Amino acid sequence: MRTRLLPLLIVLMAAVLLALGIPLAVSVASAQQQKVVVDRIDDTARFASLAQFVTDACSSTRTSTDERLATLRSELASYYGVYGIRAGVFCRTDIPMAQAPPSFFLPDQGEVRDAFAEALLSRRSHDPKQVWPWQRNRLVVASPVIRDGDVVAVVVTDSPTGALRSRILHGWLVIGVGEIAAMLLAVGAALRLTGWVLRPVRVLDATTHAIASGRLKTRVAAAGGPPELRRLAHSFNEMADNVEDVLEQQRAFVADASHQLRNPLAALLLRIELLALELPEDNEEIASVRTEGKRLAEVLDDLLDLALAEHTEADLRITDIGALTAERVAAWTPTAEAKGVRLVGNCPPTTAWADPVTLSSALDAVIDNAVKFTPQDECVEVTVAADGDTSTVVVTDNGPGLTDEELARVGDRFWRSSRHQNIKGSGLGLSISRTLLAAGGGSISYGRHEPHGLTVTVSVPRNSPAV
Repeated sequence: MRTRLLPLLIVLMAAVLLALGIPLAVSVASAQQQKVVVDRIDDTARFASLAQFVTDACSSTRTSTDERLATLRSELASYYGVYGIRAGVFCRTDIPMAQAPPSFFLPDQGEVRDAFAEALLSRRSHDPKQVWPWQRNRLVVASPVIRDGDVVAVVVTDSPTGALRSRILHGWLVIGVGEIAAMLLAVGAALRLTGWVLRPVRVLDATTHAIASGRLKTRVAAAGGPPELRRLAHSFNEMADNVEDVLEQQRAFVADASHQLRNPLAALLLRIELLALELPEDNEEIASVRTEGKRLAEVLDDLLDLALAEHTEADLRITDIGALTAERVAAWTPTAEAKGVRLVGNCPPTTAWADPVTLSSALDAVIDNAVKFTPQDECVEVTVAADGDTSTVVVTDNGPGLTDEELARVGDRFWRSSRHQNIKGSGLGLSISRTLLAAGGGSISYGRHEPHGLTVTVSVPRNSPAV
């Protein structure tokens, strides 16, 4: 969730910084250019005041203004020599009164011609176009020389923009550094903010996963974060307490009901046995009642075992899975031989974290089912293997197997295939095994065995679940 929220915050903050930075950069460029334009206006005004008294140079008649004309030319030459800015005073007829350098003349078109034409209309030329760092154009400013209310000449300055573009670029670099610093600060703040907001969510997610894995006593620890998430954590703990109480009551009810029903059932079975003494030995009805009574006793025993399994915590320890499986195979071999089924075990030494009692019970249930449903002269194979972080015990039989729908339901409480209803069992053995294994981080899965039969895989972790 953090990887989705953090980029969104960064994009939004980057958009805000750009929205502020771009106008600021444009403002810096405009301010730098305006400063240069103001300087050029002052320069052209000074040259215009000098040119007012030498305007006779625009005619063929020379007067006493030659000395002032020399002064104007000297000023323009010094101006060009110091600043490198071309400047000139041009008569209305485009004839230069004075210019520096001497090669500076009015072109037929372009910015200089446009500024000159605008100044002839008795007003200073408009502000030139904005200069950007990637452009190499020049900055032209023109002011009219007015005498007796008439424009008699125009002062034109044509400035290079290298220094201006450098100052604009420097200003932009400062803004860029500031934007980068602000962005880094914003990213740091976003990291802290998302961490503060999502920390309770991560704790809640971990607690939910722990409860879903069977650790029902796990609760959300007190953590910071927004008040809404703290209230959510508190509400979740209350919900978990209520769910645990309900489950505990359910387990207690099943255990108490199973325990309380055993005594009346035992008395009922005893009365049935006494009644059977007064009836013929081959009476089918009494035999059927005796069978159903014993089956009900087995169901009650399994219900009690299931209630205890759901309440019991696993006693995990490092266990030799191969040796334990070999022991269970040896224990079930006489039963298999009595039915005419070969029970084969391949149990190399391998260790894993497991509750030996729980694993033994699960293997007993699985091997019992495999032997029970395997026809005579067929084989049941039990194989132990280690695969990465998991050790497995795979029990394969050659029985009738299960359909896809049956595979999806196998292991449910009291579920039995409709094809096997007449075979002894309560339908709780595999469910108890799954519950016991899950308490220790193990699992049990089912699959088909070709060409026919069932494959049951019991898995236990090789690493401690607490690590």
